[in-house]
Amino acid sequence: MVLVPIPAFTDNYIWVWHDNTSAVVVDPGETAGVVAYLNRHQLKLDAILVTHHHGDHTGGVAALQAATGATVYAPSTECPDLNAVRVTQGSHIPLLGTPCQVLHVPGHTAGHVAYVLTPPATPPVLFCGDTLFSAGCGRLFEGTPQQMLASLQALAQLPPDTLVCCTHEYTLGNIRFALAVEPGNVALQNRQAQCLALRAAQEPTLPSTLALEWQINPFLRVMEPAVRAAATTWRNSQLTQTGQLTSNELSDVEVLAALREWKNQF
Repeated sequence: MVLVPIPAFTDNYIWVWHDNTSAVVVDPGETAGVVAYLNRHQLKLDAILVTHHHGDHTGGVAALQAATGATVYAPSTECPDLNAVRVTQGSHIPLLGTPCQVLHVPGHTAGHVAYVLTPPATPPVLFCGDTLFSAGCGRLFEGTPQQMLASLQALAQLPPDTLVCCTHEYTLGNIRFALAVEPGNVALQNRQAQCLALRAAQEPTLPSTLALEWQINPFLRVMEPAVRAAATTWRNSQLTQTGQLTSNELSDVEVLAALREWKNQF
């Protein structure tokens, strides 16, 4: 099986997963790059996976479906305009003969889903949309910190060799923030050097792996003392500016909420 990120817009990736004959496309925000890739490799588009409703993930779905007859899979509570098979937590769909499980991962949007493929004899593949990024997570446009923490924890339970296929090239920016949180994290420092070299060579920094994300992603590391201390210090600095009482004890949800707000302002 072949796994390829097709660049789109400024920093999106449209993932293509294929067996040299048939293909699955994930979150096609536009059509031109996908059509060019399919034609160049003489691939039949079998399925389109949609993780959430934002236009940079759905803009090319209808045209690709009309042109190819591909089956579209979309969240049960989002994208009502799409002609799609509706999926939610626990849905199982066959993709090119490979099992695929759907996880409901709200936070970025209310109905956001992720797709976990389990090909034989190779690492699982996670298409996580804008929920989990390398060294980061999505903004909370429609969900709560509690929901995002639960979603990230659910993804973190997948096998450590799982390939993390998120849909934006945000890695270097996320690493800069993560180093502000954990400046002494050697794994982060090494990952930054690796990603700088990849981007200098115009190569993607993705896919990542869950094992790597456990080491570098502050949003998966809310229980780590250094992350908790940094989040607490930042939150207390914000409270002090508004004359509110500070606290030295944050819950895991409060740590994630503080990190997300800090990242929004970073």
